[in-house]
Amino acid sequence: MNKYHLIRTLVLSFTAVSLSARADLPQLEDPSRGKGSGIMDTLKNYGYDMVVLMSLGICAVAFLVVANSCVSTYSEIQNGKKQWKDLGAMSGVGAILLVVIIWLLTQAGEVL
Repeated sequence: MNKYHLIRTLVLSFTAVSLSARADLPQLEDPSRGKGSGIMDTLKNYGYDMVVLMSLGICAVAFLVVANSCVSTYSEIQNGKKQWKDLGAMSGVGAILLVVIIWLLTQAGEVL
């Protein structure tokens, strides 16, 4: 078997493998409220889904901010700059803030 015969065999085998490995693109899912009666209703429903997803992202960021401030307060307790009551106040206010944010975003979602 010479060098050119080996190269030709490899090229043919790669071509055969690549031709048999074609796949269709995934289908786009309908929005959570359904397709609607027309293109505008469908776009509104996709917009609603995007707003709900952004609201979820805002809630996640708010949770991370509250958690970060609680961790930094705990660090300052270890350094002797703050007391345990400061951590309790930070946790309580942060929890109330998260509840208010979630409630407001839920109300905003219902307006849509």
